[in-house]
Amino acid sequence: MTKARSNLQIDSARLWGDIHETAKFGGTPKGGVKRLTLGPEDKQVRDWFRKACEAAGCDVRVDALGTMFAIRPGRDMSKPPIGIGSHLDTQPTGGKYDGILGTLAALEVVRTMNDAGIETDIPICVCNWTNEEGSRYAPAMMASAAYAGDYTTEDILGRKDADGITVAEALDTIGYRGADAVGKQKFSAFVELHIEQGPLLEAENKTIGVVDRGQGIMWYDGAITGFASHAGTTPMPLRKDALAAFSEVVLAVEKLARDLGPNAVGTVGEMEIDNPSRNVIPGDLTFTIDIRSAESATLDALHAGLQKAAAEIAARRKVAVDIRRIWRKEPTIFDTRLVEAVANAAQELGYANRRITSGAGHDACNLATVMPAAMIFVPCKDGISHNELEDATQADCAAGANVLLHTVLSIAGVASGAKAIS
Repeated sequence: MTKARSNLQIDSARLWGDIHETAKFGGTPKGGVKRLTLGPEDKQVRDWFRKACEAAGCDVRVDALGTMFAIRPGRDMSKPPIGIGSHLDTQPTGGKYDGILGTLAALEVVRTMNDAGIETDIPICVCNWTNEEGSRYAPAMMASAAYAGDYTTEDILGRKDADGITVAEALDTIGYRGADAVGKQKFSAFVELHIEQGPLLEAENKTIGVVDRGQGIMWYDGAITGFASHAGTTPMPLRKDALAAFSEVVLAVEKLARDLGPNAVGTVGEMEIDNPSRNVIPGDLTFTIDIRSAESATLDALHAGLQKAAAEIAARRKVAVDIRRIWRKEPTIFDTRLVEAVANAAQELGYANRRITSGAGHDACNLATVMPAAMIFVPCKDGISHNELEDATQADCAAGANVLLHTVLSIAGVASGAKAIS
């Protein structure tokens, strides 16, 4: 990296101002953001983003699922651009940084290049991926999954929210069902900046997480069928209590993850009793399980252990326990060359850094299956995310954006000795 390039910094105040400006779209009384995908607040921030990208000299395209691609021209327009960005939708009790930081930092990278008069060999594309959060529509990371070929466009367009509104209807309502086919926009590579959403960087006083892999994920839908009967007249030995059996399932998930740790986690996130009543023994209930690990073999062991535990609990409790896996995503291994580019940029800029595994799913994890991809993490206070208390410092946000900038410069045919990805 040349001295001139290493001295180049993003405008920290401008990025910080954008983060707080866009937080007004769906801002909550507690200082968070509620901006569900394809809702009116999402339209507001999308309109702001489009205008800002166009003002920065980008040509903004929108695909059939509403993903926005803002392209800054390069010297060689025959080459697919370097993709940078994240998402602008939030959880119902979201914060100002999850996804937003990565998207606005990508815009700030383009602005910084403009201010410095830098022309890259490869074009740059700032991306806002539709419905990363999955809080209104399932699945999460919807648009990037469709881009990677995990779902068809028609499948996603037909998905419904809790009110029965389809993705297609929601896109049309806010005017963001684009003309471009999903997958039409090609990329040479993709780099995503994000808050860590965990405690490691803050605990170790590190500014940058160089993400080299992402955890694999398995989702399960579960049901327990017992027998509903009177809470006062049914002797304890004769009960077929679905809720009591469920409590053992929860503990089994916890034990499996602990025993196969430290790189395994398991969570029972939802449970609903059918026709609950204070004086009725629960007869039927449904639940969900989320299991993750960075190792494929550990996922296999977790799955086998879960099925074995469910069978044992069902037999002993004399209930039916059905746990059905509905999704498995293999662990993500990010592109070695891009990971090294991120690490080198952090080192050259003097930021304390460490290699890290992403515990959460991100658009970059989907995209890594079809193109070279990598991620950059910065700390968030107490590791809190998906919460209105989510917080990050201006200095850390700027540091992450600077690493993103210099990573792009190192692979886009600009930095001294750089070789563009082809």
